[in-house]
Amino acid sequence: MPPKPKFTRQQIIDAALEIAAERGIRALTSRELGAALGSSARPIFTVFKNMEEVLREVRNAALARFAEYAKKAEHFKPVFKQMGLQMIMFAAEQPKLYRLLYMSEKPEATTFDDVFRNLGEVAVQCVEVIQQDYQLSYDDAMLLFRHSWIYTYGVGALIATGMCRFSQEDVQDMLSREFVSMLTLIKSGRANTCTTIPKEEN
Repeated sequence: MPPKPKFTRQQIIDAALEIAAERGIRALTSRELGAALGSSARPIFTVFKNMEEVLREVRNAALARFAEYAKKAEHFKPVFKQMGLQMIMFAAEQPKLYRLLYMSEKPEATTFDDVFRNLGEVAVQCVEVIQQDYQLSYDDAMLLFRHSWIYTYGVGALIATGMCRFSQEDVQDMLSREFVSMLTLIKSGRANTCTTIPKEEN
């Protein structure tokens, strides 16, 4: 008979998430995880096949923690602006998890569509909210989401890495200006021409 697990799957994930949140994903080793559980590393592998599987679950748990931040936006108007503020709040309060989710190195570049799929249900909800609140088509709502998310991501990255500090008032003002500017371009029908990168001449 296989050995009875000493810890549940959720206990291991919770301990691993706290290591990643406090010290970063590079600190999450089987030895450190075992120590956090008050054990050797061996009991981990009665539940998980390997550390790669643990890391996948930690990323999912980090996404779930971000979703808790995003859910708070439902109680505010406009919802999408509050989503951006919550993303930046997450970067300020959970910088290591922000870096895990949004600043991890990739073996090769991906398209924004790939990024969008990895953002999970929160991103889908954002696009739906934009369509409803601003009477936009799905394509225009996606365009607005894309530009706003990239801008917000950049502000969050500056905060999560300690490069810059912004007051809450500064963040609100920056997000509002960027959002209104992009929405105005989309409503005028000039967004695609203004955001197209010109081709280099030979």
